[in-house]
Amino acid sequence: MKDNYFVGIDVSKETLDISVVQLNREVFYLRVANSVHGLKQFFKSCPKHITIDEAVFCMEYTGIYNFYAIEFLTEKKARVWVESANKIKKTLGLQRGKSDKVDAFRIAQYAFKNRDEVKLWESPRQAVKELKKLLTMRARLVNIKKIVQVPLKENAGFCSSKEAKVERKMFSRSLKAIQQDLAQIDKSILTLIYNDEELERIYKLITSVVDVGAIVAANMIVITNEFKSFSNAKKFACYSGVAPFEHTSGKSIKGKTRVSHLANKNIKALLHLAAISSIRFTGELKTFYKRKVEQGKNKMSVLNAIRNKIIHRIFAVVRDGVYFEKKYIHPLQVS
Repeated sequence: MKDNYFVGIDVSKETLDISVVQLNREVFYLRVANSVHGLKQFFKSCPKHITIDEAVFCMEYTGIYNFYAIEFLTEKKARVWVESANKIKKTLGLQRGKSDKVDAFRIAQYAFKNRDEVKLWESPRQAVKELKKLLTMRARLVNIKKIVQVPLKENAGFCSSKEAKVERKMFSRSLKAIQQDLAQIDKSILTLIYNDEELERIYKLITSVVDVGAIVAANMIVITNEFKSFSNAKKFACYSGVAPFEHTSGKSIKGKTRVSHLANKNIKALLHLAAISSIRFTGELKTFYKRKVEQGKNKMSVLNAIRNKIIHRIFAVVRDGVYFEKKYIHPLQVS
């Protein structure tokens, strides 16, 4: 199977701009509706010598707007490459001008130039797709709850107790309803996991790691596509903005080692909450945190190290299929 053609698809809510590149030169372009009908129109209009077996279809990840393109192409057994928008932008370097047509061509260019690093899309199982939908709904409810709660807390310090009480009363029913909806979604998430043998197996392994709860575990399963999309903990740590990078150049630039801002902020925040939980109670990670802080280490840097430890532990238990042991005794220590 030869990669003679690289197809860049710029995805928007209403349309798909599709550019076909051969040897870094555009040979065909078409804008169609973002629908099954639009994709059928593309294949009908595409020159006959451009066959699906010789093409790699590359697109940026745009959430739900990718749905029709990914599902349709997967059914046709096409090779689909879904890449981060930031990665495409950074790899192509400085660009002048912007339009949907130009973006489609640049995505195709990216696929051609990085053809040796192609990472084909592996469609999640239906259970994982359903889990993702539940987690998306949960995240929206959590955001709505914050939008209501934060102003209430902030306003409380700048108004009389009577005014604060009235304000709390006005929002009490809304907050109660949101909390009930969250509880129902959490229940649905667990029901879905325990009704699927593979999800239950991975979930139990992840939650065996100390201070890793249900929501972190569920998000890890979805983001990693049941640990098929990420081969090791280091890559996931980089993806989630936990892996530190050196920032030096010669003798003139000697910056501090720091994490990248290009990260999945959602999973990073969840891992941060897990790290915070781990230092509140007696345990190995709390001891580690106290020791490093006493040595003069920055608190946030130590918390980041704990997030990294949690990621490595999760990947280790899933890889080995063995539950995490809180107190491990090395065989050489046994008399």
